[in-house]
This record gives sequence, C-alpha cells and structure tokens, in this order.
Amino acid sequence: MGPTPDVRTVQLPSGEPVPVLGQGTWGWAQDPTRRASEKESLLLGLELGLTLVDTAEMYGQGAAEELVGETLVGRRDEAFLVTKVLPYNASRADTVNACERSLKRLRTDRIDLFLLHWRGSVPLEETIAAFEELLRAGKIRHWGVSNFDPADLRDLAEVPGADAMATNQVLYNLTRRGIEYDLLPGWEGSGVPFTVYSPVEQGRLLTAPALETVAERRGVTPAQIALAWVLRRSDVIAVLRAGRTEHVRENHAALALTLTDDELADLDQAFPPARGPVPLEML
Repeated sequence: MGPTPDVRTVQLPSGEPVPVLGQGTWGWAQDPTRRASEKESLLLGLELGLTLVDTAEMYGQGAAEELVGETLVGRRDEAFLVTKVLPYNASRADTVNACERSLKRLRTDRIDLFLLHWRGSVPLEETIAAFEELLRAGKIRHWGVSNFDPADLRDLAEVPGADAMATNQVLYNLTRRGIEYDLLPGWEGSGVPFTVYSPVEQGRLLTAPALETVAERRGVTPAQIALAWVLRRSDVIAVLRAGRTEHVRENHAALALTLTDDELADLDQAFPPARGPVPLEML
C-alpha cells in the first residue's frame, strides 16, 4: 500500500518514492494514558498515505520503537520505517548491535531507512562500514544521516560509499532558517532529498501573530500554514508528530495548500531569512 493519490512523493536516490509528509514519534510512549491515541493516530496516518514513520532508539530509550512495532503488527508492509542510531553506538560493531535491538523492538526483519542521529566522535568510516554490512544482510534498505552541517557533509563525502546516503534530516521551520544560507544551496541538484523535523517548532510557532493572520485569511490553521511553508520546496520530506487523530487529519489536509507569493512575502517579513552563516540548530 503506497501513498494515497493526494500525498505527493519525493524520490530517494535509489528511485524509490516516499511521501513528502511523514509521521514522527518523538515523545511517544511516555504517558500510558496517551498510548491508545498515539497508536490510533499512527494507523490513521497509514490510511491517509502518511506511510513514512520516523522514530529512533533514543526516543524513550526504545519505548517509541516498541510502540511503533506493536502498532504495525500485521501492517508492517504498509509503512516505510525510519529509525536512528545514537552517535555513541555508531562504531562498526555497535551500529550493527543497535540495529538488531531496533529490529527487535520494531518487530520487523528490516529497517527501510537507518540514520546516524548526529555526528559524534566515532570515525564516519566505521559507521558507513556498518551501514554497508547491514545493507548486504538485508537488515536495512537505505541509510542516511541527521543533523549534519555543511562541514560534516564535506567530511562524509570523503568516505568510501558515502554516495549511497539517502537523506540528511535537519531542523527547519519558519524560525529556524539558517540552513537556507549554506546547507540548502549546496544541496540543490544533488538528487538527495533532505528531511526536516519540527516544522511547527514543537508547537511554539502556532501562536505567532503573522502565522495566525495568514491562516485566518485562508480559513486554515497556523500549523497547516507552517507545514505548507516547509513543503513549498520539492526536495523536502517533513516529519511531524501528531498524537491525536484530528491532528493527523489537519496535517494531511495541509498537503493541499499552496502559499501565494504575497503570503510568502508576509511570512518572510515576519520571519526573516538568515543573512549570514548560522550554526546548525538542533532540538
């Protein structure tokens, strides 16, 4: 089961299409009273074509992966699963072991996209060698990185096998525009999409007056405007957490929004682009 017709896709370097909007799981499995709602939201997202599901071994020390695995029993083939290895687990042997633990928690025999969560002290050559070993074993299907700045990407490019990188997942939203100055210009034309997380700044953006004004004029929510702004780019996969079904439907509906030039100009005025290099931000 692929994305529904109204969910746009972007191609990974392998040519495989993935939906431009995925479901995030940061903060999930922390409150037992929300567990049923989180599972229901994940399943609704699948039905709506938001089949990319993003998690990490760090989230709840594996608890989010366990929730995803439990939810996808009998429906694993409908999802494109993304998870991440922590940098202190990123040596060759430890990466393989971390992947095995994630597979067990996710109740699956393969991870669709395995990311290095951020760069640590382990040489990139070791992590990439582990990724290649996992690819050969069929335990992962693609690999990528997360929170890599331009210097990190230049270092990565020197590593044999680096051209297999499928994505770089970074923080990007109206209040975090630093990547537009250096990271994105150097990325364009590479054929590698980038994944963005926290497109609504963990909810903090939603009360911004400029966003509320644009949303009110369009008869939509501030979250939908913020999401449409990120998705205006054709090389973006956005990952957004929604713990309730109404938020899943709201996020899905944002895919139908196209912002006008005037609206984009209003948002630029309220949230100015970076005018110089900004260290890569993380949440």
